[in-house]
Amino acid sequence: MRSVDPKKLKSETTDTDRKGLDTALVPMRTLVLCPVLQTRAATPKSGAPVKPQTRSPEAQLEEAIGLASAIGLEICSSGVLQIAKPRPGTLLGTGKVEELRGLVAAEDIDLVIVDHPLTPVQQRNLEKAWNAKILDRTGLILEIFGDRAQTREGRLQVELAHLTYQKSRLVRSWTHLERQRGGVGFLGGPGETQIESDRRALQVKITRIRRELDQVKRTRSLHRESRKRVPYAIIALVGYTNAGKSTLFNHVTGADVSAKDQLFATLDPTMREIQLPGGTKAILSDTVGFISNLPTGLIAAFRATLEEVLEADLILHVRDIASEESDAQALDVENVLAELGIEASESRTRMLEVWNKVDLLDEDRASELRNAAGRADGGAYCVSSITGEGLPELLEALETKLNASDREVEITLDPGEGALMNWLHENTQILSADTDSEGRTTYQLRISRAREQQFTKRFANRPSASAAE
Repeated sequence: MRSVDPKKLKSETTDTDRKGLDTALVPMRTLVLCPVLQTRAATPKSGAPVKPQTRSPEAQLEEAIGLASAIGLEICSSGVLQIAKPRPGTLLGTGKVEELRGLVAAEDIDLVIVDHPLTPVQQRNLEKAWNAKILDRTGLILEIFGDRAQTREGRLQVELAHLTYQKSRLVRSWTHLERQRGGVGFLGGPGETQIESDRRALQVKITRIRRELDQVKRTRSLHRESRKRVPYAIIALVGYTNAGKSTLFNHVTGADVSAKDQLFATLDPTMREIQLPGGTKAILSDTVGFISNLPTGLIAAFRATLEEVLEADLILHVRDIASEESDAQALDVENVLAELGIEASESRTRMLEVWNKVDLLDEDRASELRNAAGRADGGAYCVSSITGEGLPELLEALETKLNASDREVEITLDPGEGALMNWLHENTQILSADTDSEGRTTYQLRISRAREQQFTKRFANRPSASAAE
């Protein structure tokens, strides 16, 4: 593993380049640091195994730079810092802090991004030492989400996560916490400190937003109930950010969802109806991308959105198979799904892996992966959401999996049974309909297990209803 000496970090923008520029229009000059702890993690009291570090420091740094670039920051310098023992006051050792103080001053750095969780005290101390704004990984992701959220629901979710994060960091916002308000006369008591007042004001906002999000949750629940009345299955796309979910979504549905080679290009979920090769109709849902060490507050804030994944009949795990970190990214996605309540055993029964971006591989590697996909547990499909390679096979597999538990039935209705005909059209998939000379219509239809009990109740006494061979 590579460690970068802060003394050797070089600016990518010279002083000459900065002369004459309007500072109000110039992006913040940013230093990105990726601390790597060398101390071995303690075994949990529960005895559960400690998750191994599967991602290389260089890959972590590259991802942090990508996150910073996603909101237009000017990355002047970056590096990996090996930390033998984290310090409670600054995370970094005294010597590192002093070295980086000189670098920040020499390179005229406005913002330092530390790709690691920082306590409020650590953040405050580093800001004082370096005389620059500090953002840890959680703060950076919150900034991106705040910049990208478009819908009212998305903005509410981001604001809730922001306020919850801010509430824990009030310690760094005030230098006059000894000031007191309230108290009447000599016996009125010390009153309320400024930090207590601010914390209470934030809690009021948090409570209000949670009430609004509860309403969003109820609305989404009503929408799901409405969709259940239509015999369409729900297919949810999940995956690491920038795995190509939105591009795949656009290719399959013909939609124009924003799809860029950028982390968190899409935040707000989108749903579209699709028709599979055999005529089966389904609803495809594009969700927010996951990321390693996704802040718990964000998972909680976006739970109303991510519940679409919980309710899905089928989950497509889209992976960037051309990335060297594909396996580590897949593990991160599985961990987030587990936090949402989707266990590994359950995910195997209703999940398909989509190995995307095979067009970026050489032919030998692509052929090797196609063979591996055929042997993968639960099924995997090599595709390119750009060229369309492998998508016909994927769509056929989706239809087969969705219809695996369905029952095919043949039934004949008389011309006057319009109500029953209407029920069939609303609750089953009509495969064919043939009308004879007397006006009677024979339907070949497919009915899901969820509708089978209702079908049996309505058509139990009809001898014409029979399972199709």
